[in-house]
Amino acid sequence: MIRRFNVAAILVLVVLYATDAVADPLRIVVLGDSLTAGYGLPEDEAFPVRLEAALKDAGHDVRVVNAGVSGDTTAGGLARLDWALAAGPEGPPDAVIVELGGNDGLRGFEPVVTKANLDAILTGVRERGLPVLLTGMLAPPNLGAEYGEEFAAVFPYLAEKHDVPLYPFFLDGVAGDPNLNQYDGIHPNAEGVREIVRRILPAVEGLLNAVESS
Repeated sequence: MIRRFNVAAILVLVVLYATDAVADPLRIVVLGDSLTAGYGLPEDEAFPVRLEAALKDAGHDVRVVNAGVSGDTTAGGLARLDWALAAGPEGPPDAVIVELGGNDGLRGFEPVVTKANLDAILTGVRERGLPVLLTGMLAPPNLGAEYGEEFAAVFPYLAEKHDVPLYPFFLDGVAGDPNLNQYDGIHPNAEGVREIVRRILPAVEGLLNAVESS
């Protein structure tokens, strides 16, 4: 009787171990700039941390990795793409969110340059077979309407070209609201980050659905 119990216990442990291995959290890498990195905020208020918490609250077993670098341009994001998507201790990513372009606009880079860099980033992500969500950005109004229109058009063009979902404006509902931004008027405060997460959450859940169905 004791021997049977031991065998049964071992079988239970094997099943639990196998189940745990299969149920590893899905990993989403957010490749971004200061809006991802959490400039001016405590670490636990950065966008990836708050997004992970919101996804878990919605019932998703997920790990959101912060691959944001303050001041980064699309060229910088492209230069560190291989590093950002490399397999870490928890394994390779299952999906990617690309949040870049804001610093290109602030510095008045030609939209054709931004387009080429983002095009290369999306190509690199898709070549790895990873679902990706592209987030759009708007240029500062002081650069003129023509520049603003050309810059804004980069994101839907690339989303269509690569057949990936687009969240049209990362700062939707937050940009220009002093109650949701830090003193510089550019970076969201903690409440602003929570509003971004609230608005983008359905799009990210769609990204997770793409992972699970692939």
